Amino acid sequence: MTSSTPSDSAQQPGNAPAKAPAKDPWDLPDVSGLVVGVLGGTGPQGKGLAFRLARAGQKVIIGSRAAERAQAAAEELGHGVEGADNAETARRSDIVIVAVPWDGHGKTLESLREELAGKLVVDCVNPLGFDKQGAYALRPEEGSAAQQAAALLPDSRVTAAFHHLSAVLLQDPETDMIDTDVMVLGEVRADVEIVQALAGRIPGMRGVFAGRLRNAHQVESLVANLISVNRRYTAHAGLRVTDV
Repeated sequence: MTSSTPSDSAQQPGNAPAKAPAKDPWDLPDVSGLVVGVLGGTGPQGKGLAFRLARAGQKVIIGSRAAERAQAAAEELGHGVEGADNAETARRSDIVIVAVPWDGHGKTLESLREELAGKLVVDCVNPLGFDKQGAYALRPEEGSAAQQAAALLPDSRVTAAFHHLSAVLLQDPETDMIDTDVMVLGEVRADVEIVQALAGRIPGMRGVFAGRLRNAHQVESLVANLISVNRRYTAHAGLRVTDV
């Protein structure tokens, strides 16, 4: 009678193959070599994100409807930032952050469908209305700005992130760290992890997975609450997710 070997035992019924160890959720890809384009890069939020990412060493191109306006803003920001019109910005970038005003969101993306095909798109637009009582959330027909982007850009990889950041802090050169988490949503985990890693390039920030795009509405809407917090306490409030 011959004795069984470990390999024999592994093939016998009832011996399930060993499971691969679970991936560390904080094991994120290196994104330092990717070019980031910012549509709406001359507005407060877009300009602030461009400044922070470029200061962290990312190659950044800011886009505007007018190339001259984008180039002037890029020169002001420094850190190697370039300016171009929106179409060229989309073509030359690996990741494209959408930071345009909500009222121009749909039209802008629709006009750039070809240039954004195959790109990783990060939508950070917050559909908000304002009246005498303050800011309030709007609900787009598609459910959220991010879902509208996904509907308009079927050949792009759409994610959502960077909603809850203070444009004032982002643009302040005296502020070295932005103490906040960034909620990142998307359909493909690998794409979400790229955006998480991008957020982590900015000192003090951390990208946290927050679900699929169907959950983007409440993330976008929370900005209305943060605006109320900031007005009441004269602050630049952000978010931290505890216990992760």
